[in-house]
Amino acid sequence: MGFFNKLFGKKEQETLDQGLQKTKEGFLSKLTKAIAGKNTIDEEVLDNLEDALISADVGVDTTLQIIDQIEARIKKDKYLNTSELNSLLKNEIESILVDSSTTSSEGFIIPTGKKPFIILVVGVNGVGKTTTIGKLAAQFKAAGNQVILGAGDTFRAAAVDQLTIWSERVGVSIVKQSMGSDPSAVAYDTVASAVAKNADVVIIDTAGRLHNKVHLMDELNKIKRVIKKIVPNAPHEVLLVLDGSTGQNAIEQARQFTATTPVTALAITKLDGTAKGGVVLAIAHQFKIPVKYIGVGEKVEDLLLFNKTAFVESLFKL
Repeated sequence: MGFFNKLFGKKEQETLDQGLQKTKEGFLSKLTKAIAGKNTIDEEVLDNLEDALISADVGVDTTLQIIDQIEARIKKDKYLNTSELNSLLKNEIESILVDSSTTSSEGFIIPTGKKPFIILVVGVNGVGKTTTIGKLAAQFKAAGNQVILGAGDTFRAAAVDQLTIWSERVGVSIVKQSMGSDPSAVAYDTVASAVAKNADVVIIDTAGRLHNKVHLMDELNKIKRVIKKIVPNAPHEVLLVLDGSTGQNAIEQARQFTATTPVTALAITKLDGTAKGGVVLAIAHQFKIPVKYIGVGEKVEDLLLFNKTAFVESLFKL
Protein backbone atom coordinates (compact mmCIF):
# COMPACT_ATOMS: atom_id res chain seq x y z
CA MET A 1 0.00 0.00 0.00
CA GLY A 2 2.90 2.33 0.68
CA PHE A 3 4.21 1.82 -2.85
CA PHE A 4 0.76 2.56 -4.24
CA ASN A 5 0.53 5.77 -2.24
CA LYS A 6 4.01 6.82 -3.31
CA LEU A 7 3.06 6.64 -6.99
CA PHE A 8 -0.58 7.67 -6.70
CA GLY A 9 -1.20 10.16 -3.95
CA LYS A 10 -4.25 12.13 -2.92
CA LYS A 11 -3.72 14.80 -5.58
CA GLU A 12 -3.48 12.23 -8.38
CA GLN A 13 -6.57 10.42 -7.13
CA GLU A 14 -8.56 13.67 -7.06
CA THR A 15 -7.44 14.47 -10.61
CA LEU A 16 -8.50 11.01 -11.75
CA ASP A 17 -11.86 11.19 -9.96
CA GLN A 18 -12.64 14.51 -11.59
CA GLY A 19 -11.45 13.35 -15.01
CA LEU A 20 -13.63 10.24 -15.00
CA GLN A 21 -16.72 12.06 -13.75
CA LYS A 22 -18.75 11.72 -16.96
CA THR A 23 -17.94 8.04 -17.34
CA LYS A 24 -18.77 7.05 -13.80
CA GLU A 25 -21.94 9.16 -13.63
CA GLY A 26 -23.43 7.20 -16.51
CA PHE A 27 -22.04 3.86 -15.39
CA LEU A 28 -23.04 4.14 -11.73
CA SER A 29 -26.53 5.42 -12.50
CA LYS A 30 -27.17 2.40 -14.73
CA LEU A 31 -25.58 0.09 -12.19
CA THR A 32 -27.91 1.47 -9.50
CA LYS A 33 -30.91 0.91 -11.77
CA ALA A 34 -29.69 -2.62 -12.54
CA ILE A 35 -30.03 -3.68 -8.91
CA ALA A 36 -32.93 -1.46 -7.82
CA GLY A 37 -35.46 -3.48 -5.80
CA LYS A 38 -33.44 -6.67 -6.13
CA ASN A 39 -32.12 -8.85 -3.34
CA THR A 40 -30.24 -11.35 -5.48
CA ILE A 41 -28.26 -11.26 -8.70
CA ASP A 42 -30.72 -12.74 -11.18
CA GLU A 43 -30.93 -12.79 -14.97
CA GLU A 44 -32.56 -9.35 -15.11
CA VAL A 45 -29.77 -7.84 -13.00
CA LEU A 46 -27.16 -9.37 -15.30
CA ASP A 47 -28.96 -8.07 -18.40
CA ASN A 48 -29.06 -4.57 -16.92
CA LEU A 49 -25.43 -4.83 -15.88
CA GLU A 50 -24.50 -5.85 -19.42
CA ASP A 51 -26.26 -2.74 -20.73
CA ALA A 52 -24.43 -0.52 -18.22
CA LEU A 53 -21.03 -1.88 -19.25
CA ILE A 54 -21.67 -1.63 -22.99
CA SER A 55 -22.98 1.93 -22.58
CA ALA A 56 -19.64 2.87 -20.98
CA ASP A 57 -17.95 1.47 -24.12
CA VAL A 58 -16.40 -1.45 -22.30
CA GLY A 59 -17.06 -3.42 -25.49
CA VAL A 60 -19.12 -6.53 -26.17
CA ASP A 61 -16.34 -9.10 -25.78
CA THR A 62 -15.05 -7.62 -22.54
CA THR A 63 -18.57 -7.19 -21.16
CA LEU A 64 -19.46 -10.81 -21.93
CA GLN A 65 -16.32 -12.03 -20.17
CA ILE A 66 -17.24 -10.02 -17.05
CA ILE A 67 -20.82 -11.34 -17.12
CA ASP A 68 -19.62 -14.92 -17.63
CA GLN A 69 -17.28 -14.65 -14.65
CA ILE A 70 -20.03 -13.29 -12.43
CA GLU A 71 -22.38 -16.08 -13.55
CA ALA A 72 -19.67 -18.61 -12.71
CA ARG A 73 -19.42 -17.14 -9.21
CA ILE A 74 -23.19 -17.37 -8.80
CA LYS A 75 -23.16 -21.04 -9.77
CA LYS A 76 -20.24 -21.74 -7.46
CA ASP A 77 -21.53 -19.86 -4.41
CA LYS A 78 -25.23 -20.66 -5.05
CA TYR A 79 -26.38 -17.38 -3.51
CA LEU A 80 -25.01 -13.89 -4.05
CA ASN A 81 -26.84 -10.73 -3.12
CA THR A 82 -26.70 -7.39 -4.92
CA SER A 83 -24.60 -5.81 -2.18
CA GLU A 84 -21.77 -8.06 -3.32
CA LEU A 85 -22.05 -7.02 -6.96
CA ASN A 86 -19.79 -3.97 -6.71
CA SER A 87 -17.06 -6.01 -5.10
CA LEU A 88 -17.38 -8.71 -7.75
CA LEU A 89 -17.33 -6.15 -10.54
CA LYS A 90 -14.26 -4.40 -9.15
CA ASN A 91 -12.37 -7.68 -8.97
CA GLU A 92 -13.32 -8.69 -12.51
CA ILE A 93 -12.52 -5.30 -14.02
CA GLU A 94 -9.16 -5.10 -12.25
CA SER A 95 -8.25 -8.60 -13.44
CA ILE A 96 -8.89 -7.52 -17.04
CA LEU A 97 -6.58 -4.52 -16.91
CA VAL A 98 -3.05 -5.32 -18.00
CA ASP A 99 -0.44 -4.32 -15.45
CA SER A 100 1.71 -1.45 -16.62
CA SER A 101 5.40 -2.26 -16.65
CA THR A 102 8.56 -0.16 -16.78
CA THR A 103 7.38 3.44 -16.96
CA SER A 104 4.28 3.22 -14.77
CA SER A 105 5.66 0.96 -12.12
CA GLU A 106 8.75 3.08 -11.61
CA GLY A 107 7.24 6.47 -12.25
CA PHE A 108 9.29 8.82 -14.41
CA ILE A 109 12.55 7.02 -13.65
CA ILE A 110 14.86 5.76 -16.38
CA PRO A 111 15.08 1.96 -16.37
CA THR A 112 18.53 0.61 -15.56
CA GLY A 113 20.71 0.20 -18.64
CA LYS A 114 18.41 2.22 -20.89
CA LYS A 115 20.03 5.61 -21.22
CA PRO A 116 19.03 7.42 -23.26
CA PHE A 117 15.55 6.00 -22.73
CA ILE A 118 14.00 6.28 -26.20
CA ILE A 119 10.25 6.53 -26.67
CA LEU A 120 8.77 6.45 -30.17
CA VAL A 121 5.26 7.91 -30.18
CA VAL A 122 2.70 6.84 -32.79
CA GLY A 123 -0.96 7.54 -33.47
CA VAL A 124 -3.25 9.26 -35.96
CA ASN A 125 -3.74 13.00 -36.18
CA GLY A 126 -6.07 14.56 -33.66
CA VAL A 127 -5.69 12.07 -30.81
CA GLY A 128 -3.54 14.38 -28.70
CA LYS A 129 -0.21 12.85 -29.66
CA THR A 130 1.90 16.02 -29.68
CA THR A 131 0.28 17.30 -26.50
CA THR A 132 0.96 13.97 -24.80
CA ILE A 133 4.62 14.22 -25.82
CA GLY A 134 4.83 17.71 -24.35
CA LYS A 135 3.28 16.59 -21.07
CA LEU A 136 5.56 13.55 -20.90
CA ALA A 137 8.58 15.77 -21.46
CA ALA A 138 7.47 18.11 -18.68
CA GLN A 139 7.00 15.28 -16.20
CA PHE A 140 10.25 13.51 -17.08
CA LYS A 141 12.07 16.81 -16.66
CA ALA A 142 10.33 17.48 -13.35
CA ALA A 143 11.68 14.11 -12.20
CA GLY A 144 15.21 15.40 -12.85
CA ASN A 145 15.82 14.04 -16.34
CA GLN A 146 17.42 15.74 -19.32
CA VAL A 147 14.94 15.39 -22.19
CA ILE A 148 15.31 15.84 -25.97
CA LEU A 149 12.36 15.88 -28.36
CA GLY A 150 12.48 14.79 -31.98
CA ALA A 151 10.03 16.44 -34.42
CA GLY A 152 9.59 13.42 -36.68
CA ASP A 153 6.19 14.45 -38.07
CA THR A 154 7.76 16.40 -40.92
CA PHE A 155 4.66 16.25 -43.13
CA ARG A 156 2.71 18.81 -41.13
CA ALA A 157 4.22 22.18 -40.33
CA ALA A 158 1.68 22.54 -37.53
CA ALA A 159 3.00 19.41 -35.82
CA VAL A 160 6.58 20.71 -35.77
CA ASP A 161 5.43 24.14 -34.62
CA GLN A 162 3.29 22.69 -31.85
CA LEU A 163 6.12 20.48 -30.60
CA THR A 164 8.50 23.44 -30.71
CA ILE A 165 6.10 25.47 -28.57
CA TRP A 166 5.96 22.61 -26.07
CA SER A 167 9.77 22.35 -25.97
CA GLU A 168 10.03 26.06 -25.22
CA ARG A 169 7.27 25.93 -22.62
CA VAL A 170 8.81 22.95 -20.85
CA GLY A 171 12.41 24.04 -21.32
CA VAL A 172 13.76 21.01 -23.16
CA SER A 173 15.78 20.67 -26.37
CA ILE A 174 14.20 19.80 -29.71
CA VAL A 175 15.72 18.46 -32.92
CA LYS A 176 13.85 19.38 -36.09
CA GLN A 177 14.40 19.82 -39.80
CA SER A 178 12.60 21.55 -42.64
CA MET A 179 9.11 20.59 -43.76
CA GLY A 180 9.12 17.40 -45.83
CA SER A 181 12.46 16.13 -44.49
CA ASP A 182 13.02 12.42 -44.04
CA PRO A 183 11.54 11.53 -40.61
CA SER A 184 14.17 8.85 -40.08
CA ALA A 185 16.89 11.50 -40.51
CA VAL A 186 15.27 13.55 -37.76
CA ALA A 187 15.11 10.48 -35.53
CA TYR A 188 18.77 9.68 -36.19
CA ASP A 189 19.89 13.24 -35.42
CA THR A 190 17.77 13.31 -32.25
CA VAL A 191 19.26 10.13 -30.85
CA ALA A 192 22.79 11.14 -31.89
CA SER A 193 22.31 14.46 -30.09
CA ALA A 194 21.03 12.69 -26.97
CA VAL A 195 24.05 10.38 -26.87
CA ALA A 196 26.45 13.30 -27.39
CA LYS A 197 24.80 15.31 -24.61
CA ASN A 198 24.38 12.30 -22.28
CA ALA A 199 20.64 13.01 -22.16
CA ASP A 200 18.32 10.76 -20.19
CA VAL A 201 15.17 10.68 -22.30
CA VAL A 202 14.38 10.95 -26.01
CA ILE A 203 10.77 11.31 -27.18
CA ILE A 204 10.26 11.16 -30.93
CA ASP A 205 7.05 12.26 -32.64
CA THR A 206 5.96 10.50 -35.84
CA ALA A 207 3.59 11.29 -38.69
CA GLY A 208 -0.06 10.90 -37.82
CA ARG A 209 -1.43 10.15 -41.24
CA LEU A 210 -4.07 7.49 -41.80
CA HIS A 211 -3.15 4.43 -39.80
CA ASN A 212 -4.00 1.94 -42.55
CA LYS A 213 -1.43 3.25 -45.02
CA VAL A 214 1.36 0.76 -45.71
CA HIS A 215 3.91 3.47 -46.43
CA LEU A 216 3.42 4.99 -42.99
CA MET A 217 4.20 1.68 -41.34
CA ASP A 218 7.23 1.25 -43.60
CA GLU A 219 8.32 4.68 -42.44
CA LEU A 220 8.01 3.68 -38.77
CA ASN A 221 10.11 0.60 -39.39
CA LYS A 222 12.77 2.73 -41.10
CA ILE A 223 12.84 5.09 -38.10
CA LYS A 224 13.39 2.14 -35.78
CA ARG A 225 16.21 0.80 -37.95
CA VAL A 226 18.17 4.08 -37.95
CA ILE A 227 17.70 4.47 -34.18
CA LYS A 228 19.19 1.02 -33.65
CA LYS A 229 22.34 2.08 -35.51
CA ILE A 230 23.15 4.31 -32.54
CA VAL A 231 21.38 2.54 -29.67
CA PRO A 232 21.01 -1.15 -30.64
CA ASN A 233 18.24 -2.05 -28.17
CA ALA A 234 16.12 1.01 -28.95
CA PRO A 235 13.43 2.22 -29.15
CA HIS A 236 12.71 1.08 -25.62
CA GLU A 237 9.06 2.03 -25.84
CA VAL A 238 6.65 2.35 -28.78
CA LEU A 239 3.80 4.37 -27.30
CA LEU A 240 0.48 4.38 -29.16
CA VAL A 241 -1.72 7.37 -28.34
CA LEU A 242 -5.48 6.84 -28.63
CA ASP A 243 -8.37 9.26 -28.15
CA GLY A 244 -10.62 7.69 -25.51
CA SER A 245 -13.57 9.89 -26.49
CA THR A 246 -13.85 8.09 -29.83
CA GLY A 247 -14.78 4.81 -28.16
CA GLN A 248 -14.82 1.91 -30.59
CA ASN A 249 -12.89 3.90 -33.19
CA ALA A 250 -9.94 3.95 -30.78
CA ILE A 251 -10.11 0.16 -30.70
CA GLU A 252 -9.99 0.02 -34.51
CA GLN A 253 -6.94 2.31 -34.53
CA ALA A 254 -5.24 0.07 -31.99
CA ARG A 255 -6.05 -2.95 -34.14
CA GLN A 256 -4.52 -1.35 -37.25
CA PHE A 257 -1.34 -0.18 -35.52
CA THR A 258 -0.68 -3.36 -33.56
CA ALA A 259 -1.16 -5.44 -36.70
CA THR A 260 1.67 -3.67 -38.47
CA THR A 261 4.14 -2.48 -35.85
CA PRO A 262 5.03 -3.70 -32.33
CA VAL A 263 3.41 -1.45 -29.72
CA THR A 264 4.66 -1.77 -26.16
CA ALA A 265 2.47 0.76 -24.34
CA LEU A 266 -0.70 2.82 -24.66
CA ALA A 267 -1.66 6.36 -23.73
CA ILE A 268 -5.40 7.00 -23.74
CA THR A 269 -6.31 10.68 -23.87
CA LYS A 270 -9.37 12.93 -23.50
CA LEU A 271 -11.11 10.72 -20.94
CA ASP A 272 -12.36 13.80 -19.11
CA GLY A 273 -14.68 14.85 -21.93
CA THR A 274 -16.48 11.57 -22.47
CA ALA A 275 -18.76 8.99 -20.88
CA LYS A 276 -16.84 6.31 -22.81
CA GLY A 277 -14.03 5.79 -20.32
CA GLY A 278 -14.83 2.08 -20.28
CA VAL A 279 -12.92 1.86 -23.56
CA VAL A 280 -9.78 1.60 -21.42
CA LEU A 281 -11.01 -1.83 -20.32
CA ALA A 282 -11.89 -2.91 -23.84
CA ILE A 283 -8.48 -1.95 -25.22
CA ALA A 284 -6.52 -3.51 -22.36
CA HIS A 285 -8.55 -6.72 -22.62
CA GLN A 286 -8.37 -7.08 -26.38
CA PHE A 287 -4.75 -6.17 -27.03
CA LYS A 288 -3.03 -7.19 -23.80
CA ILE A 289 -0.82 -4.10 -24.03
CA PRO A 290 -0.13 -2.07 -20.87
CA VAL A 291 -1.97 1.22 -20.55
CA LYS A 292 0.86 3.43 -19.28
CA TYR A 293 -0.76 6.87 -19.29
CA ILE A 294 -4.26 8.35 -19.30
CA GLY A 295 -5.16 11.93 -20.08
CA VAL A 296 -7.93 13.48 -17.98
CA GLY A 297 -7.50 17.20 -18.66
CA GLU A 298 -5.54 19.98 -20.29
CA LYS A 299 -2.88 20.62 -17.65
CA VAL A 300 0.51 18.89 -17.61
CA GLU A 301 -0.37 17.11 -14.37
CA ASP A 302 -3.58 15.80 -15.98
CA LEU A 303 -1.52 13.19 -17.84
CA LEU A 304 -1.45 10.46 -15.20
CA LEU A 305 0.59 7.34 -14.85
CA PHE A 306 -2.03 4.63 -15.12
CA ASN A 307 -2.78 2.73 -11.93
CA LYS A 308 -5.41 0.05 -12.36
CA THR A 309 -6.38 -0.06 -8.69
CA ALA A 310 -6.94 3.70 -8.58
CA PHE A 311 -8.82 3.58 -11.88
CA VAL A 312 -11.23 0.89 -10.72
CA GLU A 313 -11.78 2.57 -7.35
CA SER A 314 -12.58 5.83 -9.13
CA LEU A 315 -15.12 4.16 -11.42
CA PHE A 316 -17.15 3.10 -8.40
CA LYS A 317 -16.84 6.34 -6.47
CA LEU A 318 -19.66 8.92 -6.46
